[in-house]
Amino acid sequence: MVADNDIHELCNCKKLRSAARHITRFYDACLSESGLRATQYSILAYLEHREPKTMKELADLMVMDRATIGHNLRPLERDGLITIQVSEMDRRARIVSITDEGLKRLALGRPGWERAQAEFESQLGAEYVASMRKMMNEVARFNFDIE
Repeated sequence: MVADNDIHELCNCKKLRSAARHITRFYDACLSESGLRATQYSILAYLEHREPKTMKELADLMVMDRATIGHNLRPLERDGLITIQVSEMDRRARIVSITDEGLKRLALGRPGWERAQAEFESQLGAEYVASMRKMMNEVARFNFDIE
């Protein structure tokens, strides 16, 4: 049995979420000159390299639900960085594409992202960071379905 005062130190979910929030704030600060937040930068980067996606496909790539991806896409669409159009194949689906302005903003954010990557690696060590990414990939592949 785990003592109540140990839960905060032992809870995997709490530790991962705390680390993710801490890292996100750091990346947000590094990207601030571009006007993008870390999640927005990631969305634009996915769209740049993987062509237009449905909102569902993009939500799956970003490990978000549809409501959350919609919340994150609205400011990008408002600012002209993406377009969202009804799919010709399935009128229920929405296709998300990066615009030329989105590509420019992504390029503007690249130095901040590279600075964040370099600082992260400098602070923790390249080998440790590579190991962390490998472990997080494994965690993301794990099937946590509860029956």
